[in-house]
Amino acid sequence: MTDLLMLRAIRGRARTLNLNGKRLQRVPGAVGDLPQLTALHLKNNALCQLPGELTILNLGNNQFTKVPEELKYLHSLQILHMFGNGITEIPPCVFDGLQNLLCLNLNNNLIENLPVEIQKLQCLEKLSINKNCLQEIPRELCILQNLSELHLGNNRLETLPEQIAYLSNLKELRIYRNHLIGLPEGLCRLKKLKILDVAGNQIQAFPSRMHEVPIQELYCEENPLLRKEPVSAIQDEEMLSLKEITARLILSHLQNRSSLLLREQIKYYPDARRLLSRRNVCALCGKWFLDMWLECVKFVDVKKKMKTSSNLQLLPVRLFLCSYQCFNQRHSDVFGVAVQ
Repeated sequence: MTDLLMLRAIRGRARTLNLNGKRLQRVPGAVGDLPQLTALHLKNNALCQLPGELTILNLGNNQFTKVPEELKYLHSLQILHMFGNGITEIPPCVFDGLQNLLCLNLNNNLIENLPVEIQKLQCLEKLSINKNCLQEIPRELCILQNLSELHLGNNRLETLPEQIAYLSNLKELRIYRNHLIGLPEGLCRLKKLKILDVAGNQIQAFPSRMHEVPIQELYCEENPLLRKEPVSAIQDEEMLSLKEITARLILSHLQNRSSLLLREQIKYYPDARRLLSRRNVCALCGKWFLDMWLECVKFVDVKKKMKTSSNLQLLPVRLFLCSYQCFNQRHSDVFGVAVQ
């Protein structure tokens, strides 16, 4: 049957060849007699070796355990499917020659890490790595300015990099069924984001400006979202650590630009600079602080703005206040988060 298909393809000078489900262990040598071939479909076979130059390559449901290094020679490749293999490794050199790749599908594999060299795929528009074993996403991925779809569902992610804010053309982000306990503030800078799927995580509240993102569809079921159920509470005595007091004093001078000498001297203390760079901002007074805060939440009505799962009407967004003084001056729609 395969020989007959190849004969027809050669006679017809085929540009597309479908060899799905033919139980092939190798690509027929006659493929080399098809100079006009640009798309070769080879899913549901038993392949572990790679064919020649193409623009579309479908190697789904085969027996690859790593992404073949030979891919770097397919300079014209635009669409690559390698779903349903047993891939555990992606050699960094694979990305060297895939400068024209638009779509990469690595669903249903065993990938734990993405090499930072993925940043070389500057034309990439769609990346799908659902149902793998990813524990983190390299921040270098966020350099891909043309990326419009990112699918990371069914992995083991606990956080997303703050640099996700640089994916300025991202329209669809699906990170359902991971281990996320929160989302980065950088997500609020994605002005083209239309679809966000974070169902099945451990998220209690969304970033502070999440309601300003032009999302049309939000899926967040199966998360322990905070509910608007106010209770009375006694304020603890506010005691700041010496580290926090010192950091706030320095941050106050830096924020107000009141000490040029301090700004110059801090350059010579990289550890201190690194520590202070992780500062937070009080949602009420705007002052900088380090890492001791009051966690609060505000409930925003999003029913008319976006389609949500489970008919969610009030979206909990997280706020941080620097002191009980600010907490006692807060607006009536801001609540402290109860600790059980």
